[in-house]
Amino acid sequence: MVISYGALAGLIAAVAFLIFVLFLIPVLVRMTKTLKEVNATMQTTNKSIEEISTDVDSLMKQSGDLLDKTNDLLADVNGKMKTIDPVVQAAADLGESVQEINASSKKMAKHFNNARMTRTGLISSVLTTVLARRKRRKGED
Repeated sequence: MVISYGALAGLIAAVAFLIFVLFLIPVLVRMTKTLKEVNATMQTTNKSIEEISTDVDSLMKQSGDLLDKTNDLLADVNGKMKTIDPVVQAAADLGESVQEINASSKKMAKHFNNARMTRTGLISSVLTTVLARRKRRKGED
């Protein structure tokens, strides 16, 4: 039996293909396992994304409600501030009045310190005051 060169080449190609398939089978098995794991991971990821989307929707709704309540509270506070504004203005006016009284009393104290009443001046002031009171009591004023 004589084998031609073409048949020999075909036989070598068939053996090479068989060896290639035998080495390819474990790779294909591993690739199948990997693809199954990737598929499971994708399903888990999709499920997680759906849950996160639901949570985000809920959170957005709660945030919207919170913003509405905050706006209502701010409007209420602004209304109450308008009510309190006259009280604050009155307190500021009172502070200015107290400041003016303090300035006047300091000025008066300084004036009395500068006057330095002498003994004679003090006695004449007291006598004048006493005599004026007596006249008023008697009705001579």
